[in-house]
Amino acid sequence: MTPPPLGTLLARLRHDRGWSQQRLAAELCAAAGVSTLTRHEISRWERQLRLPGDFWLGWLAVVLAVPAGLLTDAAARDHHRAAAPGPATGSRPRAALIAVAHRWAADPRDGLLAAPTAAPLAGLPVGGTPDRVGPLAELRRLDDLVGGADLAPAGAYRLGRVVRRLAGAGPVDRRRLLPTLAESAQLCGWLAADAGDAAGALGAYRLGLRAAAAAGDPALGGHVLASASHLLAGVGDPQGALLLARLGYAGARRAASPGLRALLLHRVALAAALGGRHRAAGAALAAAGRATGAPEPGREPPWLYWLDGAELAAMTGRTLVALGRPGPAEPPLRAAAHRAGRPRSAAVYGAWLARAHLQAGEVEQACAVAGAALLDAVRAGSPRAVGQLTEVRRRLAEHPDHPAVRRYGALVAAVRPWLPRGGPTGRPGPRRPRVGPSRPTRRPGG
Repeated sequence: MTPPPLGTLLARLRHDRGWSQQRLAAELCAAAGVSTLTRHEISRWERQLRLPGDFWLGWLAVVLAVPAGLLTDAAARDHHRAAAPGPATGSRPRAALIAVAHRWAADPRDGLLAAPTAAPLAGLPVGGTPDRVGPLAELRRLDDLVGGADLAPAGAYRLGRVVRRLAGAGPVDRRRLLPTLAESAQLCGWLAADAGDAAGALGAYRLGLRAAAAAGDPALGGHVLASASHLLAGVGDPQGALLLARLGYAGARRAASPGLRALLLHRVALAAALGGRHRAAGAALAAAGRATGAPEPGREPPWLYWLDGAELAAMTGRTLVALGRPGPAEPPLRAAAHRAGRPRSAAVYGAWLARAHLQAGEVEQACAVAGAALLDAVRAGSPRAVGQLTEVRRRLAEHPDHPAVRRYGALVAAVRPWLPRGGPTGRPGPRRPRVGPSRPTRRPGG
């Protein structure tokens, strides 16, 4: 008997449970901590119009209570994998950004912002509140300490303010404001992505890319696409992530600093590894190593201040985990997970370190590392950081009787009230305190 295609299998399993497509989408969002999946995407999967990526295949197995191999084997037989776009970001903002990225890569200095105003603002996160929005550099540095759940409104307010100034500017002021618009849009997109607003982030990145092109700054345009690639890789769309990373590298490599070239190549490597293209990932990693040993002070743009040798090493470790090579990945990831002063970065790389331990069969160590990463994610207030731990949690579910797994589950339950929005429960967490001086928040036992 010929095995059914994945779409038919998913529909059968859903009907066996008596669930609607809406119910299945809600169960997946609650389990994975991602709020953007809808019944329309379930319909596309079942009609074989799209194929879920590895991220969603794993959670489908958990929610439908079937062996993961049953779904992955069906997916491997499906001949539409190469055409499947990313499910978690929505097709419209993704397609709009990719269209602009193709045009930008053909001519990175093309004046894509031809109108005197910035762009149609529908769908862009340019609202927000003016709570102590300082200089752009200050907001960038705050991002090291505070998550997008807290900072996204400030980033959106700053972007909206620049857009309004540009709308009424003359030719001279407009040329001066375009780089500021591009940098503000990139930071706004980064903060929105960290807060779990993937569609809003992609809209901001599209505006940032157009502004960078109009400003004649290919390097900044490449940085915008690197950020967008990072977003798509994190929400289960490695094909889209790889496309944007390659377009960013193609358009920016001649104007890019050594650090930016290395960053773009690392984005290519991670997306290729997540998409199962191991040879391409290895080639990109090797090229990133040749691009620079470590970013040199004074040669990197100010928006790349955070990139250093330790960060590049951690990126290498993350890609090695995606390639299934946990041994060489552990040292740089361990260093990044224990790096002081960057709680979100420690949480993100700690999640990858936990995955490396699981690949090596070290369940006890994986739980310990994941527990520390979870607390760092709470400190940072970053839904994206918490989301990185959902894959760890899914893989730990394969060891339900292990004492360390039970202890980790108890820790997740204990910190659930303090998780930022978009955590592993999929339900909104409490409103976090505002950035800046305020009355102290009372915590249990403190």
